[in-house]
Amino acid sequence: MKNFILIYFIVINSIAFFSMYIDKKRAIRNEWRIKEATLMSIAVIGGSIGSIIGMYSFRHKTKHIKFTFGIPFILFLQFLSLWTSLSFQCFYCGCNEHNYHNSC
Repeated sequence: MKNFILIYFIVINSIAFFSMYIDKKRAIRNEWRIKEATLMSIAVIGGSIGSIIGMYSFRHKTKHIKFTFGIPFILFLQFLSLWTSLSFQCFYCGCNEHNYHNSC
């Protein structure tokens, strides 16, 4: 399960990163663009780190408040939800005990 989650985050952040690249190239060429809602959705489903790296690597969407504050806020919420979900589980075995493995 841990491998699946790791692979998922690598893939979704790569997709987010390259989506910013593709959209920037299409913007330069005045071609059909990726919808902003799609770019935000990719960030929401786990690609926020890739989106942020792509935004600043390609200087794309950096003047849009929705992206400059929205995507870091999404990342903050993702870290907060991860922290709260892990704080209720034992890091070692996943149980819900908080007695440092005396009964795990």
